[in-house]
Amino acid sequence: MSTVFTIGIFLSIFLAALLLSKRNKAMSDNILAIFMGAIAIYMGNYYLKYLGYWETHPHLVGTTHPFPLLFGPLLYLYIEFSLRSEQRWKWTDWMHFLPFIISYLLMIPFLFGTSAQEKILSDNQDFDSDYQLFFIATFIAFIISTLLYPFLAFKKTIKYQQIIDDNFAYKEEISLTWLKSLIIGLWGIFVVVIIIVVLNLGFNVQFGFNSDLIGYVLMVVFIFLLGFFGIRHQGIFTEKGNHKQDIVEVKTESYQKSGLKLADAEDIHEKLLQLMQSDKPFLEPKLSLGQLADKLGVTSNNLSQVINQCEEMNFYDFINGYRVKEFITLATSPENRNMNLLGIAFDSGFNSKSSFNQVFKKNTGKTPREYLSVTK
Repeated sequence: MSTVFTIGIFLSIFLAALLLSKRNKAMSDNILAIFMGAIAIYMGNYYLKYLGYWETHPHLVGTTHPFPLLFGPLLYLYIEFSLRSEQRWKWTDWMHFLPFIISYLLMIPFLFGTSAQEKILSDNQDFDSDYQLFFIATFIAFIISTLLYPFLAFKKTIKYQQIIDDNFAYKEEISLTWLKSLIIGLWGIFVVVIIIVVLNLGFNVQFGFNSDLIGYVLMVVFIFLLGFFGIRHQGIFTEKGNHKQDIVEVKTESYQKSGLKLADAEDIHEKLLQLMQSDKPFLEPKLSLGQLADKLGVTSNNLSQVINQCEEMNFYDFINGYRVKEFITLATSPENRNMNLLGIAFDSGFNSKSSFNQVFKKNTGKTPREYLSVTK
């Protein structure tokens, strides 16, 4: 198991250094680097315990006990700043670390006012020591943190996924799938750790091996995946991202206050449909709401309102619906009979095979080959 700890600690430090040296790094990169550093410190101190150093160096006992209270807030803030357009740190962001700070303040008497023998004894007794109430309180705080923050982070990704669908006609490079997987993965590790601790200390279930190692093994896997995708990731709505546009956050209730008259909306809708037929802007693979609004000479907000109200769909579905129709027209044309289907999909405005297959099946209920086999 020493190899697992060595890999985890080294990888965390290495990834933190890479993130801090990343060009054009955003606040989310700094937060992820701190996350990696916190994991490295926490795993490093537990590794010293695993090797028996806490017995010979009692001052290490409990020094990283509150660190798990950092993981939930750092995960949430990483997601938050990955999606937030404004990258400035706010004073309210510090509030997420209050449980961590309070835990250390409560630990001051233990860290600086107890003897080496008392520290070793309390470590061996765990929840049965004189600090039982503190252990229980911090464990409850850990449970709340690890259940609450992944939920809030996941909820935020869903919100921003809706914003993406209302502003972009493609998902390559701006998909939030990996962020959702990240949240679910860390939440799964938290749940496993909580179950193990409850069974071990609450119900005195003996596993026959050091059950703490399960959580650390899973954490090493998580570190690798988080670091790999985190280094490659660039903020979607940040000023340093490649996708900064006139982003519109659609709120249906705000349409009544938009000032767009029904006659004007109908006029924009008619011009939109004419433009889609004549210029075929949907053939641009990375078409955005802002770009289409510029072509029509209207605001992004008004165009978004027209698409949502007149077409009863978001921008992503509206544009890709035209792409599917264009693909069907091209694929059923006699001169394209021997042409590769993926090539026709690209000519229709799609940007990848996966998105093409997904969108086509959503619109027709069939795969491209199934559909064409029926129509031909």
